[in-house]
Amino acid sequence: MNKKYKDIVIATRNKKKKEEIMRLLRDVGMKVWSLADFPHIGPISEDGFTFDDNAIKKAKITAEETGMLSLADDSGLEVDALDGKPGIYSARYASEDASDNMNNRKLLDELKGVPFKKRFARYKCSVALAEPDGNVKVLRGDCFGFIGTVLRGNNGFGYDPLFIIPRYSKTVAELPAKIKDRISHRAKAIYQARRILLRHVDIIK
Repeated sequence: MNKKYKDIVIATRNKKKKEEIMRLLRDVGMKVWSLADFPHIGPISEDGFTFDDNAIKKAKITAEETGMLSLADDSGLEVDALDGKPGIYSARYASEDASDNMNNRKLLDELKGVPFKKRFARYKCSVALAEPDGNVKVLRGDCFGFIGTVLRGNNGFGYDPLFIIPRYSKTVAELPAKIKDRISHRAKAIYQARRILLRHVDIIK
């Protein structure tokens, strides 16, 4: 990145994801937009083979369409007992239009009878920063834990009500935002992006 920017577009229409990323970038000093502010940009298919692929595609298309710096993430859950599934299909594990609850229920069904010590899992996140000229930087983060047997907690989204952090003996959905924003896979990737943004924010208003 060689330019200074006043604005950044988060390449998502997911309200909860936008809110989480905005919390993580709150002191960067940039005006934050999302795809909800650009209705002319249609759905961006996540047809890549990796988290990196999908994040880069979303970020580049958003930057090209808006002419602004863009940040996109692709993240998901990998469960060892399921040979890494759901992986890049995490958001559509139960079906193309699956809700979080549907995906969680399918995960519980597929892990039925698997003892807790064998339910090891990892959250993975790839964050892409894309400039309108096509320049892209990719950052990555991960978080390790176990998949529980029942849904617990009302915070977060996705598989958070099932993902137990051993250090706290709680699911991510039971943790306060200030802890999640320190240990989550997305937070780890976003904080790396944040360090880059702080060097390229235009503070002249």
